[in-house]
Amino acid sequence: MSTAQTLARLPRATVEFANLILTTPDATIGATPRDVVWTHRQTTLYRYRSTRREHPIPLLLVFALINRPEVFDLRPGNSFVEYLLGEGYDVYLVDWGVPDEADSDMGLAAFVCDELHWAIRETLRSAGRDEVSLVGWCIGGTLCAMYCALYPDSGVRNAVLLTTPIDPSSSLYTRWVGSDDFDVDLIADSYESIPGSGVDWANKLMKPVTNYVTTYRRLLQGALDGKDQRIAYQSMAKWVADNPPFPGRAYREWITWMYKENRLVSGRLSLRGRRVDLGKIEQNLLVVTAGADHIAPPDGTVPLLSLVASQDVTHLDRPGGHIGLMAGSKAKHEIWPELARWLGERSDL
Repeated sequence: MSTAQTLARLPRATVEFANLILTTPDATIGATPRDVVWTHRQTTLYRYRSTRREHPIPLLLVFALINRPEVFDLRPGNSFVEYLLGEGYDVYLVDWGVPDEADSDMGLAAFVCDELHWAIRETLRSAGRDEVSLVGWCIGGTLCAMYCALYPDSGVRNAVLLTTPIDPSSSLYTRWVGSDDFDVDLIADSYESIPGSGVDWANKLMKPVTNYVTTYRRLLQGALDGKDQRIAYQSMAKWVADNPPFPGRAYREWITWMYKENRLVSGRLSLRGRRVDLGKIEQNLLVVTAGADHIAPPDGTVPLLSLVASQDVTHLDRPGGHIGLMAGSKAKHEIWPELARWLGERSDL
């Protein structure tokens, strides 16, 4: 495009760019029909409606304590939930809700030993089955790994862990929050629930140019080129901006136990007086890492492969970032079919 053409298109492109940004809150995400199965405190268990359940083992999707789980169901045509339903799976999702100050006492044990434990129980009861497959993403994957280690006989047949922090000792997060200079107690004491916007800001500062400059430059360039970016951009941007608070106790424990003391991989993490021994994990295990992941880089996940007792262990390392791997435009053609095949081979009675 010549300079003259660019200048001629710039006013209209600027209006379109501004419209994209300002109308993002109106985007529709998490649109797949679902029903409430169970609730406790802020946690809700959903079951997605389907008329073609072919695999007898249900799936329970578990996301992190930051951001919302709608990333599993981002938008029609680009929804992992929608894809799984089309493949004949019985799909459930645990939603941690939006914690408030009354939930500041919830630590990691509350999420693993209570909320997740009961969500699995209710999934089995609702599906009328004795076994379930867990699909955990980010911190949700870490919570699933802790659960499988603590409850090896709970009915979890398969565990899929997506871009999951296990040994973050070499991560950028550890350099930031793992040192004595980062006073996690001061933050947790100051806020009963850590504002989600603060956690989001810290995450974005890990790649500040990309998050605060490159994304918007590409949007403006797309408007100049006449590309329709509305649906793809707005659904992701709306999800990224929805940051629930992080309960103060869970935040303190997560930062201290994972990043300051690296307790999980060293076998020194205990919940309710029981040691979380990763060597007790016996489920069929699929570990997925993303080559460009700066949140949970592959070298912070792969140590799990040599620690578990599982006889069936698969590792998929694929291009992509922490979120883009599963929610990007290529995911439904690349990683989703691989996950569905792996689960399908292990989801029959």
